[in-house]
Amino acid sequence: MPEPNLTIPVALSARHVHLSQEHVEALFGPGYQLRKMSDLSQPGQYACHETVEVMGPKRSIGKVRVLGPARGATQVELSTTDGVVLGIRLPIRDSGDTKGTPGAHLIGPKGAVKLREGCIVASRHIHTTPEDAARLGVADNQKVWVQFEGPRGLVFSDVLVRVSPAFRTELHLDTDEGNAASIRNGDQVRILTSLCRDLCELKHCGVSSSLIPGESQPFCQLTASGRSIR
Repeated sequence: MPEPNLTIPVALSARHVHLSQEHVEALFGPGYQLRKMSDLSQPGQYACHETVEVMGPKRSIGKVRVLGPARGATQVELSTTDGVVLGIRLPIRDSGDTKGTPGAHLIGPKGAVKLREGCIVASRHIHTTPEDAARLGVADNQKVWVQFEGPRGLVFSDVLVRVSPAFRTELHLDTDEGNAASIRNGDQVRILTSLCRDLCELKHCGVSSSLIPGESQPFCQLTASGRSIR
């Protein structure tokens, strides 16, 4: 099992929508305010009673949960599988980076909105407090690898670290990523800042000294006979 002091929990993110107040009122009526249903794991974020239908060129997905509070711009976070269902080729983007992304129609009980952009697959990322960042040896905007151990264990690459005292420490994955490794909410994963140091059985090889933790990836014969990643 991974060392407990080096692990963090996973939070799986199902499809959802962040709405601007303008679009809240367009979909649910003038002056409408989102109604909190339950708090989410990140402080200040919550699931709302409201849902919308997301319509693409191929078909639609109904009862997509709205998350609050309202934001400055509407963003639809889906999985790659959802994109196939809708008929939309979804790009992988950091949250908030929606320029040039595909749009869709959102349908509510009081109206509809045509989004010109805003549909993404959210990049996998870690929220962490400064205290946990120090414990884990990571920094804000660093990219790391994350290992999940189990019958379908995986190492996830290019995981962005976000550090803030307002966060609760956890790894965010979408449902496709969670299903690929049979991960459930609350499962523990291990942060790897260096594949050579943390996974490779060949210590002090000629390649490892030239790598930059969190940035470089090794190019060596890890899969050659007698060599493996544990």
